[in-house]
Amino acid sequence: MKTRSDLFAFFDAHGVAHTTLDHPPVFRVEEGLEIKKALPGGHTKNLFLKDAKGQLWLISALGETRIDLKRLHTVIGSGRLSFGPEAMMVETLGVTPGSVTAFGLINDAGRQVRFVLDKALAQSDPVNFHPLGNDATTAISQADFRKFLAALGIEPMIVDFEAMEVVA
Repeated sequence: MKTRSDLFAFFDAHGVAHTTLDHPPVFRVEEGLEIKKALPGGHTKNLFLKDAKGQLWLISALGETRIDLKRLHTVIGSGRLSFGPEAMMVETLGVTPGSVTAFGLINDAGRQVRFVLDKALAQSDPVNFHPLGNDATTAISQADFRKFLAALGIEPMIVDFEAMEVVA
């Protein structure tokens, strides 16, 4: 599994500008309010899910976005969704609960995880994610976030969670 240092080396190799703020571990969106005040841009919540068909999903959304997991499967074309097992999270994304991040996609070499991006987060600039651990927050521009995903060969499914529809 790739580490924070590996992630930053990947960013550097692909021309992804990044800044990181180290802070005490944060386990819930609500806990990092003071940290968020110090960092501009979109702050995220990230959900690692598994559907009834066995497909793994990662949803990255703005922290304040309401996600209706009971209806989402009809929007994204999945089986019914539930939170994915910790062991699968560690195995595919290389992170533990409380540290789930879109940057974990760097560890999904087998592309087992389908990535869903919140439309509101896709319009935020910069975006802030944990760099594979919840004791820091890394900011990158939206353009660099797309560059990161493209370097991994990932095309996100963009969902408007207010309208509950896929927009891209």
